[in-house]
Amino acid sequence: MYNYENITIQKPLGIENKKAYLVGGGIASLSCAFYLIRDAKMAGSQITVFEESDVLGGAMDGAGNAEDGYIIRGGREMEAHYECCWDMFGAIPSLGDKNKTVLDEIHEINRIDPNVSACRVLHECGKKVLGAELGLSDVHIMELGMLLLAKEEELEEISVEHYFDASFFETSMWLYWRSMFAFQTWHSVIEMKRYMERFIHLLSGMSKLKKILFSTYNQYDSMILPLKNYLEEQGVVFANGTQVRDVRIENEKGRKTARELLLSANEIEQKIPLGAEDLLFITNGSMTQNATLGDMQHPAKLDRSLGSSWQLWKNIAKQDSSFGNPDAFCGAIDKTKWLSFTITCTDSPMAEVLKELTGRDPYSGKAVTGGIVTIKDSSWLLSVTCNRQPHFINQPKDVLVLWAYGLFADNVGDFVKKKMSECSGEELACELLYHLGQQARIEEILPTLNVIPCMMPYITSQFMPRAKGDRPKVVPEGSTNFAFIGQFCEIEDECVFTVEHSVRSAITAVYGVLNIDKAIPPIYPSRYDVRVLTEATKTLYGGHSFGFEDILQKFFKKRR
Repeated sequence: MYNYENITIQKPLGIENKKAYLVGGGIASLSCAFYLIRDAKMAGSQITVFEESDVLGGAMDGAGNAEDGYIIRGGREMEAHYECCWDMFGAIPSLGDKNKTVLDEIHEINRIDPNVSACRVLHECGKKVLGAELGLSDVHIMELGMLLLAKEEELEEISVEHYFDASFFETSMWLYWRSMFAFQTWHSVIEMKRYMERFIHLLSGMSKLKKILFSTYNQYDSMILPLKNYLEEQGVVFANGTQVRDVRIENEKGRKTARELLLSANEIEQKIPLGAEDLLFITNGSMTQNATLGDMQHPAKLDRSLGSSWQLWKNIAKQDSSFGNPDAFCGAIDKTKWLSFTITCTDSPMAEVLKELTGRDPYSGKAVTGGIVTIKDSSWLLSVTCNRQPHFINQPKDVLVLWAYGLFADNVGDFVKKKMSECSGEELACELLYHLGQQARIEEILPTLNVIPCMMPYITSQFMPRAKGDRPKVVPEGSTNFAFIGQFCEIEDECVFTVEHSVRSAITAVYGVLNIDKAIPPIYPSRYDVRVLTEATKTLYGGHSFGFEDILQKFFKKRR
């Protein structure tokens, strides 16, 4: 945020008479509660968060113990220009030191131990793929340039594979891109365009994952727990085990007002009437809906049912076309699913394997792999990471926690001749060890591992090809007291599958519904910075100089 706009505002008129209901317990809802308290001056006791499961945090999760195994369904990569995210976490006290904020803690650990990948790509059973060039031809660079110049309305419902020449998908850039962001060829080219524009300042570090930020522990322990504790201290009410089934929205001459919530708690249905003064913030859709777990002997089963969050959005969308089109995102599970697995290693030779692979001591407390290591010739397109250890607050010293995922869950493995989706934790571990060059040591290493698979049917649903209107505006036209938040609402120029999108949706919702006269932290405008564009262009051309840069250098020499 520009400092001049970082003001303290007056309490909105009548805020003490309002109640706020937040549907979903993910980072978007928790952020909404924060901004209602800080900027809308609402008492925490007037805010209720409804969450179906028994834990908060949504996709920013982390659970378990060394005996039963740890579980991380996924992890979000972060960077310095998450302006809304850091605006909020700059005000949340750290769990470890009340004199520090969560932002202080994250900033400090990444300053002391900046992230650089130790080994970005492997192939041929453990061999490192050297070199950092993206492998682009002039044709590919032209396509990327035209994508940046294209208007989104020209790209509606077009997939990545229908935009690029087939040879683009053989480049190192596509390997880095798809493994880092979980992109598939059938995903929306609009989303790829937004990623290019939003993170173009990170392009030069893509091959080494430079400037990517990681929290001290997993994101639940480092970010969600401190935020939850802060909100509880403020008196926010958390109603876990509560499913919101429907919202009745009244439309009178274009003025749309949420009038009633239909809930189910402990198998008892109830209705909550909403007055004109009451506020409602709805998380529509869910990436982690119907996630299932397996164990060492059993695979994680694929749950093809719709799930409550999607059904809720469908029920709401029936009432008005401005409430979006959930079918664009939840109607093709085989294109939106992937499988992840968490590996708990106890007094394990995996420590030696990691040290040999990375040249780093995994028990040092510093970055180990430095982000994901992608196995280029894996039929499942496996990627694995070992972040700073301990990765959990309660993790013993002799335990390591790794996380891995595969984009092609329906492909048969190269060592374990089964589809990834049909593999138990033990079989997933065998396939990974094979690709790490440890086939001869499988019998030695396997007994020291506890592997928990996780199948997520909707994990990349937010990337599916879409058209204007498929995602509702955060505050729909005519809304008087409600807004949409999370990964499936429309925020101009912002990227989904990021913590920033969820937090930005929350601040946009709170300011919009309550007409708060304060600027929202702007999206970092790196795509308009000639220095960033120059560096990005050099990267696309393999680090070589190009005519435009030479002209700039001559120009500035003449100006001196």
